[in-house]
Amino acid sequence: MKKNTRSNEQKVITKRLFVIDEMIRSGTYPSIKELAILTEVTPRTIQRDIEYMRDMLSAPIEYSYLHRGYLYSQPNYYLKSVPLTEGELFSIALFDRLLEDYRNTPLEDSLRKIFLKIERSLPENAKADSGFLTKQMTFIPGHAGIIDRETFQTVFTALKTKHTVSFDYRPLKKSGYTRRTVNPYHAVAQNGNWYIIGLCHEKGEPRLFSLSRMKSAVLTENSFVIPAGFKANDYIDPNVGVWVSRTSYKIELLVDNEIGVYALERRWHEDQEVEQREDGVYVRFTTTQMPEVLRWVLGQGHTVKALGPAELVEMVKAELEKMKKIYDIR
Repeated sequence: MKKNTRSNEQKVITKRLFVIDEMIRSGTYPSIKELAILTEVTPRTIQRDIEYMRDMLSAPIEYSYLHRGYLYSQPNYYLKSVPLTEGELFSIALFDRLLEDYRNTPLEDSLRKIFLKIERSLPENAKADSGFLTKQMTFIPGHAGIIDRETFQTVFTALKTKHTVSFDYRPLKKSGYTRRTVNPYHAVAQNGNWYIIGLCHEKGEPRLFSLSRMKSAVLTENSFVIPAGFKANDYIDPNVGVWVSRTSYKIELLVDNEIGVYALERRWHEDQEVEQREDGVYVRFTTTQMPEVLRWVLGQGHTVKALGPAELVEMVKAELEKMKKIYDIR
């Protein structure tokens, strides 16, 4: 409650400082009394505000005895920003480093420009210095595929304007490209990778397309309407992955005590059930993302056992048989 109160007070002060700044810049030489009436505070509060602007924000405020009011000694000066707390400045500094997740997309340039504008708007004594983060913090972005910038821009223009787009596409299990025509319904970003869910004209149903596997995208003149019943979460599961599927599975796993703490502290899903048992940590949740779960289970080796559903157990066994052949295990 106290935190919210301080936050609200800061907003009120900030708004008042901008009113004072606007009145001084108007060239009307506002007096303390006039500013107090305008902002509905006491003259003493306005006096403290002006002192704060001078001392902390380096505002070139002077008093004109001729006009009996205040002015800026530098005609082009304006209050560049609101006062920021140390924590807020740290958050802005982090912003620059977190842009790594948007590398190789047109958003990277746009977001960096926004960051520079924010940084330039700060007072001289309140800079968002992200330099120290390079030495004292490590940021590990997702393993994103390289996306052609023109393709990215074309696809997102199609998404925004609801126009059909065509492009050459390389499916995950093929080496060559095929031409696809798609009505893009929804964009998905996962671990630095970008996808589009849309109606594939060639397949006659919604499909998922990775932007990193597209090229030669062309925006068509044909517009479309997104079906009223379309919901992206009917095809993907934001908690788990982005494999297009509308079939739900009740996943049951047993995580060995060797990595039990990891299993207990991880948020698996919104409907998860996590229970510490004698032989390990039992995990249950429902998802449409069977392929993603399979990959994760196999990646954990002997520390995770798939208990259900039966389809998952059989998929794990089938993969193990394939691995035996690769490594000549009989």
